[in-house]
Amino acid sequence: MQRDEHPFFFTWSAQKKAAPMEITGGQGAWFDTKDGERWLDFGSLSYQANLGHGQRRIADAIKKQCDELLLTVPSGLYPAKTALAKALLAKAPAGFTKVFFTLGGSEAVENALKIARLVTGRHKTLSRYRSYHGATMGALAISGDYRRPVLEPAMVGAVHVLDCYESRTPGGALVVEGGGSAESIARTMELEGPRSIAAVFVEPVPGQNGCLVPPPGYWDALRASCDAHETLLVADCVLNGFGRLGTYYGFESLGSASPDLITVSKGITGGYAPLGAVLVHERVARHFDDHVLYAGLTFYGHPLGVAAGLEALRIYDEEDLVARASTLGQSVARSIAALQDRHPATLPRTRSKGLLAALDIAGDDARFAAVAKALSDARLYVHPNKQARTIVIAPPLVSTESDLAEGFARIGRVIAAV
Repeated sequence: MQRDEHPFFFTWSAQKKAAPMEITGGQGAWFDTKDGERWLDFGSLSYQANLGHGQRRIADAIKKQCDELLLTVPSGLYPAKTALAKALLAKAPAGFTKVFFTLGGSEAVENALKIARLVTGRHKTLSRYRSYHGATMGALAISGDYRRPVLEPAMVGAVHVLDCYESRTPGGALVVEGGGSAESIARTMELEGPRSIAAVFVEPVPGQNGCLVPPPGYWDALRASCDAHETLLVADCVLNGFGRLGTYYGFESLGSASPDLITVSKGITGGYAPLGAVLVHERVARHFDDHVLYAGLTFYGHPLGVAAGLEALRIYDEEDLVARASTLGQSVARSIAALQDRHPATLPRTRSKGLLAALDIAGDDARFAAVAKALSDARLYVHPNKQARTIVIAPPLVSTESDLAEGFARIGRVIAAV
């Protein structure tokens, strides 16, 4: 690609090595590109296309909103804004009473950081090394993947701990990996100083860095540690939310504990418009009854994003897509297990929960690159993580059993050939 061929930057890429894709349309779990190719979307694009492609109901809802209201102020009132906030809170655990709207996931995390600092009066945070919380500087500071170190120094007070997750080995045995544990988080909080951490930020299941499903008991133990140190627990459900893990926000099946804040984006509109949110429990929200909430955005609660979000939530409910994701997730788990047992030397570790899964690829960087290229050549859209040598998959919730079978058939042919 010539340097001046496109008058804009491509993200997360050296520009000469960028590989742009021109999507022209699609339907369900499939999308079309300008070169006439038809791809099976096994990654929900950037994990946001939970509702698949060609979702006319959301397009029509946005068009309708254009005829009713397009311009308002951040403190503006209009029916759809109230309805969406109520709908989001209705799906959260008991006690969640307020919503702070944003334009995306990074901004949701940024504003959760602000809320945690304002409420606790502390500046330190605790998060995990194999995490991703966003691209803005505060969210990036608490992230743990390869994108953070090159931009440091970042926000001060961001403390990291090792992850703890279960992987399946060929034959079905489960092994706990990562080197961390819920107890190590508790110990780190003690070492940082009594009651010094404002909040612990965790993706219930880290997604892009490998579908790192925690072992039983981890989530509830994490909540207990936060309680012991009067620390807020933030569930970053930007990628996990809206059915991805087979529950509405993603953390519900990990234990009985409830977080203090929930950050969401991506699936909130199915990707059809920019929108994010922070859901806030009453025990935190009441602080701002008498204290200023130093947070705001020009496009806070923008009518187009809200219209898309409200219609997306209706579709999740009316088509029972969260329960569908749980059922399809069982099919994904069976398919991955069968694939791994057929190719144990290539797939030493796999993980899955709901419609999120990861396949660790044995071998060196060159072999991983060959697998990733072969999957692309097979027109299967997945997320290769070359740092972890992991292929992450996240099919849309509207995928059919035949879509999943076709996707795993393509993966199987690639694994057998490379």
